[in-house]
Amino acid sequence: MKRREFLGLVAAAVASSPVSAATKKRDPAVGILWHAGSEQEEATFLGEVRRGLRDLGYEEGRNITLVNTYAAEQYDRFAKNARRLVDENVDIIVAVTRPAALAAQQATRTIPIVAVVVPDPVGSGLVASLARPGGNITGLGNLGVDLAAKRVELMREAVDGLTKVVLLVNPSDPGLARIFVEESKTAAVRLGLSIQVVEIATAEEIDAGLAAISQSGRTGVILNNDALLLTQAERIARLATARGMPTLAFVAGMAKQGTLLSYGPDNLAIFRRSATYVDKILKGARPADLPVEQPTDYQLFINLGTAKALGISIPATLIGRADGVIE
Repeated sequence: MKRREFLGLVAAAVASSPVSAATKKRDPAVGILWHAGSEQEEATFLGEVRRGLRDLGYEEGRNITLVNTYAAEQYDRFAKNARRLVDENVDIIVAVTRPAALAAQQATRTIPIVAVVVPDPVGSGLVASLARPGGNITGLGNLGVDLAAKRVELMREAVDGLTKVVLLVNPSDPGLARIFVEESKTAAVRLGLSIQVVEIATAEEIDAGLAAISQSGRTGVILNNDALLLTQAERIARLATARGMPTLAFVAGMAKQGTLLSYGPDNLAIFRRSATYVDKILKGARPADLPVEQPTDYQLFINLGTAKALGISIPATLIGRADGVIE
């Protein structure tokens, strides 16, 4: 056998050997820091991430791996979950909410991080600027804090005779809660409304928190832009309605869960869009060079069933401006 033929046979044998298969490059791994307690609880938003990835040609088990972690609304767990993802050497971390993004930032300065639904990424110290993040973090904001005043105005417009607004906040994220309260108070004072702040750090505190609200005149409840309050919105709306208090939530479609009003961005679209950032980074883009995307479309939803239960007549002018009306 000629030397050239012999070397060709050796090369072919090596290429088909078990060692070669074992050393084949693994699929890219994307770790996700979820705030809820299970895949079932995050099914809606996880489904949008998967949908976005599929639209870009990715399929779990074929050319990408998702490593999902859950904090069960206990924000101190984010640090442990972020370290786990770093130890597993994932290629990208998707951090959902501001506390998750801060935990990921503490865990690694090298693995790319896509922060999702973070209200104030610059003020939080996650990025240098929206246009040029400058480090290993980029992502998609939701301007939750900036809309605080607008939500007070909408509650005042929707509820005739409103005299007071109650702000539900989660003290587990004190920075975000403080800014939300300050922005809301400024608007309330301008509109001649009194204000009360009620802190809810766990689902178990909801009943006592709502019971502690002192009602003098017509009182409305506004939920802070927080993951715990998002997952508990239906329960909060039900209990508040039973006490005669209208509620306003911060994500576009949350009125479907029973709140009187909801005003904010389309979070489903934001999660679906996060797949685009994952794709760009896997193809070589640096987070430092990917601008943080902010929503440009905010939607107002009104639940007329809740309005009827509360004995509230929503002005026709406001209904006419709504993006969605739930009967």
